[in-house]
Amino acid sequence: MKQRQNRRHRALGQIVLLTGILAATTTARAVIFAATDDPAYHTTEPTGPLAGSGWQYHGQWGGFLGVAVSPHHFITARHIGGAIGDAFSFHGTNYLTVSVASNGTELNVWTVVSELPIFATLYHGPSEPGQAVVIFGRGTRRGAEVFANGQTKGWQWGAADGVVRWGENKVAGQLGALLKFTFDRDAGPNEVHLSSGDSGGGIFVNDGGGWRLAAINYAVEGPWKLTSTGTVFHAALVDRGGVFRGNTTYPESDADDPSAFYATPIAPNAGWLTTELELSRPLPPAGFNLAGPGASSIAPSAAEPSPGGERLLQEKARAGAKPAPEGLIVSGIRTGQ
Repeated sequence: MKQRQNRRHRALGQIVLLTGILAATTTARAVIFAATDDPAYHTTEPTGPLAGSGWQYHGQWGGFLGVAVSPHHFITARHIGGAIGDAFSFHGTNYLTVSVASNGTELNVWTVVSELPIFATLYHGPSEPGQAVVIFGRGTRRGAEVFANGQTKGWQWGAADGVVRWGENKVAGQLGALLKFTFDRDAGPNEVHLSSGDSGGGIFVNDGGGWRLAAINYAVEGPWKLTSTGTVFHAALVDRGGVFRGNTTYPESDADDPSAFYATPIAPNAGWLTTELELSRPLPPAGFNLAGPGASSIAPSAAEPSPGGERLLQEKARAGAKPAPEGLIVSGIRTGQ
């Protein structure tokens, strides 16, 4: 079995990969494990050393996840969209959204009127290669094996089931402003990769004994082919050797060359986020029914914009979102909106 690459090899590989990724990415559904295809694996809150590592701060935003970050705000990925008046389902209660802000990155900060019972704190520190993280997502199971040149290369995306799962990984580096993670074959039973539907899920780090939100799931590499003219498929690969992406083929070698996924970091956006999260408690626009867990909404009236980011009230929240770099696939776009 091929051995996990050391940090130096990864750093050199990243330099080579930059133009390849920018020449080919997809937005991210549920996490895929290298160690198992058990659909029940890690579908409950982590315990032991990973207790409190972020599961409790996630809520459902359409078919995706968002992370509560203040009594009146949650963060998610911008490209998954949403509309003012949509509900953020959190701990069994629906919280209706009244505004959304973005600073031009892949982060959307949504505002709710009713108070969220708990929320995550933000990580403002650096994310160095090797930093351990816990990752959350919902969507596809692990699918069929990808087999090439007599070796298991990874697994295709399977059926989407919308189940929240968690796993672990380590920071491998950066691609521009994005954090990079790789899918390493022998990294342990909790090693994960993203797939369609994982967008908006949180990535948490242990900072001095406390778990903090460090990034939001964004995109993965792909799609792939087994030959230059073969059928295109999406997959999480522990080794890209002998596999094609577009017109690029990755050479076989003694060391695995795993595929990567990417996330939008919190720390570089901390100033803007702090401004957004410190805004005074919002007032519900006219037309809202905030009656309780089953509350519904009438189309809200426009509100005054607040500082720190654009307010998108009647428009879909993904408007103006930048496309993923070529060769990356964003991990979830809502349909029917």
